[in-house]
Amino acid sequence: MIDPFLLHNDDVLPTTETCLMPGQVGVLAGWGVFSTLRVADGVLFEYPRHFARMQRDAKLLNIPFPQDPEWIESRLLRLVQANKVSNAALRVIVVRNKGGVWQGPGTERDFDLIAFTTKLTEWGPGLRLGVVPQARHAASRFAGTKVLSWAFNLRWYEEAHDHGFDEVVLLNERDEVSECTSANIFTVLGNEIRTPPLSSGCLPGITRELVLEDIRLPGVPVVEKVLRLEDLQRADEVFVTSSTRNVLPVLEIEGLQIKTGRKTSGALKQRFEDYLQAYVARQKKVQGVVSTSPFHDRHCPV
Repeated sequence: MIDPFLLHNDDVLPTTETCLMPGQVGVLAGWGVFSTLRVADGVLFEYPRHFARMQRDAKLLNIPFPQDPEWIESRLLRLVQANKVSNAALRVIVVRNKGGVWQGPGTERDFDLIAFTTKLTEWGPGLRLGVVPQARHAASRFAGTKVLSWAFNLRWYEEAHDHGFDEVVLLNERDEVSECTSANIFTVLGNEIRTPPLSSGCLPGITRELVLEDIRLPGVPVVEKVLRLEDLQRADEVFVTSSTRNVLPVLEIEGLQIKTGRKTSGALKQRFEDYLQAYVARQKKVQGVVSTSPFHDRHCPV
């Protein structure tokens, strides 16, 4: 359940207030981009990376997108303040408003900025994964984009719960492991951590990027490598990453007998937490948490 207030462009509004119209072409067509951020002690964790990914995806999909990252950031921080949440998940969306015969009257802006916050989910000790074949088209030019049209992922996620799983492993047209519906997947084999390359059709997740580039364990290389289901079965450990799960072990995969070691993933999880805390402390020291943006918030309680 989302928190009481949402962000709509320059306004913070009650979530019960109507602010979108069917004639905004991206609303009904799913023509928009989004990202889910971790709010940690009032700080938007790795916001610049999220902004950069949304900007890249928006350019590919021809969605008008603001060029100033601070324009969005200041408004997101104001939303966090309005909802009085220091630790939360935050969904930010940029939706295209104009184009085609189904554009409605009164659509003045080229795009709308929308954001919500909600409580962080308690994921438990690990995940049980189903398997969905032919779920990613890796050869598509739009593979790996985080587009607003998310119904397939939601349905697969829903079906996973119907069958006693928490999530699913999505395979591409070559029967390669790609990702989960909202997480990237990793294996540990010996002293090496492996994750599918972007050519598998997976999303370039922010936490995935951090594990590949910044958060390392001594003597444990992290590489991109094509993975198949048999690679998951022979791995010493399997885990997933996402902005709200951080690093989370996999306990079961449908049809496979996997090992459930946690030595490497546990150490990586701790290293990630250390990185997060250092990031938060650094951001607070440099710029503080409370936005000083002068824009007007209707119905905002702060």
